[in-house]
Amino acid sequence: MSVFIVLFITAVLALFAGVFEQGKYSRYIGIAGLLVALYVSYLPDCEFFAAYKTMFDYSTNAALFTKISIVTTLLIFFIGGFAFSNHRSHQSELYALMLISLSGGVVLFGYQNLVTLFIGIEILSIPLYVMAGSNKTDLRSTEASMKYFLMGAFATGFLLFGVALVYGSAGSFDLYQISSFAINNPKNLMLVVGSILMLSAMAFKVSLAPFHMWSPDVYQGAPSLITAFMATVVKIAGFFAFLKLMTIAFGGIVGEWINIVGVLLIVTLLLANVMGLVQTNAKRMLAYSSVSHAGYVTLIFFGMNSLSPYNLAFYLFAYSLSTVGVFMALIWVEKVKRETSFNAFNGLGKRHPLLAIAAAVSMISMAGIPLTAGFMAKFSLFNQAIKGGFEFLVLIAVFGSALSIAYYLRLIIAMFFYKESTFNTSEKVSITYNIVAVVIIFAIISLGVYPDLFVKQFGL
Repeated sequence: MSVFIVLFITAVLALFAGVFEQGKYSRYIGIAGLLVALYVSYLPDCEFFAAYKTMFDYSTNAALFTKISIVTTLLIFFIGGFAFSNHRSHQSELYALMLISLSGGVVLFGYQNLVTLFIGIEILSIPLYVMAGSNKTDLRSTEASMKYFLMGAFATGFLLFGVALVYGSAGSFDLYQISSFAINNPKNLMLVVGSILMLSAMAFKVSLAPFHMWSPDVYQGAPSLITAFMATVVKIAGFFAFLKLMTIAFGGIVGEWINIVGVLLIVTLLLANVMGLVQTNAKRMLAYSSVSHAGYVTLIFFGMNSLSPYNLAFYLFAYSLSTVGVFMALIWVEKVKRETSFNAFNGLGKRHPLLAIAAAVSMISMAGIPLTAGFMAKFSLFNQAIKGGFEFLVLIAVFGSALSIAYYLRLIIAMFFYKESTFNTSEKVSITYNIVAVVIIFAIISLGVYPDLFVKQFGL
């Protein structure tokens, strides 16, 4: 809860910087606040909040996911100066909204009952509806905001209906009391229906097919930096909340919902990777890539063991690093050429080699090529599922990974093997972008070669 307070105060300060026409300082305020929050995340939670442990508990797992979310947000803030160069009039609001959304993620990492879950989801989601439509001169951004809001409202309806049924059967909002009721009443129809409705709502939040239909349009229409935030921090928060809900509250009726999750996994991996192959727009391709990675992450439900939270955190962190690495290049190309087609990336490797290398290494990691963090992340999930006896699901995931290599390679080939002379701009890549590119390349390769570094850095 201490981290939540730090982040919320930082969001207010960033917002008021815009009120006093000092919006250009909002990013620096945000970065400073995030660094303080990262420091606080390593400390035990204040004893004052012990009275609220039935609502929010800053456990070891909550601390782990809080740390990786803050680090990812820091990277996004570092590249935000150039990305928001055409949002000078309201960039303070965008930084503040990202911080508020991150605060919602922190609530989701420590929630202990269904009321806190709902509050966390809404704090996380409502700023996203606004940010998705923040590019007021682009009709696609307005469409993205409206589509995301409407679909989000339907998902919230499913969630609340499920909460009502679960409370009606178990008589409590507490996760552990619901778990106890589920163990003693595994065939209670109201509880089972409620769990499935809540599963559907969470599947929407993490964009599992067929609940993904909003994702490509919203990801393409939203400003690129906001898309990067949605594909990383929002996914981290959503998946941890999803895992915690289904394994703690509904662990006693796992047989009633695990097959549904398996079907969603298979449909997601096949549909997303096939659709990724036929895209001609890099941003839309990355949207389907994000959906496919939701499928890989869903393997965490199969063969659960004591290392599962660590495996989930490692995968989501590796994926987030790669996503930021690719979006750095995409943001630059979009600014220079005002489009994000594959052809727009032609010659980027010659013009801005460090940016292109960071994007290439990131996509290689996303594809799960050895000696990258993405490979070790996928290997840990695949190994867990195989030990649990779910070899068929792993085969589907391997097939999906093979398909993904094709569309990642298309972008890599465009950057390094096609000549293009239309990068005629006097604006050079900033020192900040170069530093972040080096950090991402180093982190992806280091975690791929020595994954225990993740454990040491995040204090497990």
